[in-house]
Amino acid sequence: MSIVTVQLGQCGNQTGHEVFSALCSDIRGTHGLCSKKENESYQDACKERFFCEEESGGTALKGFFPLSGSVLSGVQIWFLSMAARSGLWRYNSHSHFCQKQGSGNNWANGYSVHGPRHKEAIMNLVQKEAEKCDRLGGFFTIMSMAGGTGSGLGAFVTQCLRDAFPTSFILNHVIWPYGTGEVIVQNYNSVLTLSHLYHSSDALLVHENDVIHKICAQLMNIKQISFRDVNQVIAHQLGSVFQPTHTAGGGPGYSRNPLGDLMETLVPHPEFRVLGLRNIPQVPETSLAYSTFSWPGLIKHLRQMLIANAQMEEGIDWQVRPPQPGSSTPSTNKPLHFNTSIANLVILRGKDVHSVDLGSFQDPSLYTSWLNPQDAFNAWKTPRAFNKYEKSASLVSNSQFLLKPLDSIVGKAWNMFASKAYLHQYTKFGIQEEDFLDCFTTLEQVISSYTNL
Repeated sequence: MSIVTVQLGQCGNQTGHEVFSALCSDIRGTHGLCSKKENESYQDACKERFFCEEESGGTALKGFFPLSGSVLSGVQIWFLSMAARSGLWRYNSHSHFCQKQGSGNNWANGYSVHGPRHKEAIMNLVQKEAEKCDRLGGFFTIMSMAGGTGSGLGAFVTQCLRDAFPTSFILNHVIWPYGTGEVIVQNYNSVLTLSHLYHSSDALLVHENDVIHKICAQLMNIKQISFRDVNQVIAHQLGSVFQPTHTAGGGPGYSRNPLGDLMETLVPHPEFRVLGLRNIPQVPETSLAYSTFSWPGLIKHLRQMLIANAQMEEGIDWQVRPPQPGSSTPSTNKPLHFNTSIANLVILRGKDVHSVDLGSFQDPSLYTSWLNPQDAFNAWKTPRAFNKYEKSASLVSNSQFLLKPLDSIVGKAWNMFASKAYLHQYTKFGIQEEDFLDCFTTLEQVISSYTNL
């Protein structure tokens, strides 16, 4: 099945470009470390998901790219030419939408003005991309949460996708803003974005800028970190999930329905649809030749990262332990910092994956009491290595991992709202105080649901 990608705003397009460059580089690389037949099957499955072969012999991405923002049409030219210059793939030149005027970091402007004004043009382009697919597997949107175009227009387009394709899966990849602040109204924008996506998306896959920045500094040893460095780490992590794998009980071939498989595995209840992603190992490419990793070591670290809610393998708190088996401890009295899960998916790639023991992830104490651990945990595997790593493991988790940053962003937004700070910037575009209150109510319910796991 094919996935139609929708990249929204400057952040969405920068991230998306790196994601698909990483995917294409991976399938064309000679580092698969598996049989020729396995490698060819892997390459075909990836191309079917994201790319299409053109009559000219090139490889184009299946997707649609509304480009807008402060850099005007220069963004459009840069993205289209950068992908073409790579020689590996390119954007379809007819599948983008660009306006010279952005949303000025105002969610309401993107949602209430640009969205309705350009709805017909945008949805016509999306429809054309969907019709090119032999079998549509769903939509993958990439957007930021803090700005105006990615967040406001992104929320509007996601609602339009839900209305136009009610039975298709929609996964929103959301970039969480830096805690120190990028935009003065980023907390407002974030609350409005999250609450609207929660009503129209099947799941939200979140990457936090602060976490990725830390990975760049501490694991990748990058001294002067650029947005491209951040986006390349995000691209690697997303690729580790979306590149083809063999699913449990899915037969000998590669999975044909990645979005459907993700939703079935990780979103057992509509109240819980926030997903986090961890990936190990992550080292500079120059260090790979001198690094060796064992599956028991990787799995041990990945499990503790889950339990202690650590986003990377450096600095894990090994003191955090799950509740004792059989204890009927209420959720408010669980061990300090313990991260309770609803569902977990471990994805293993590389040498000897089929001999890996994942029993530690089936421990009932890791999960909420109303789900059977056998149903709450799944593993996908492939002997084909990813991105030059002989062995790599990823964990996609539906858990309490986002409670602290979510509670923080809602609290900051509420403090601003209580003093009516900057509200006039939103009311002039039709977003009233009642709309804010509805959004706060939605997210307070999300916080309460995850807290009581």
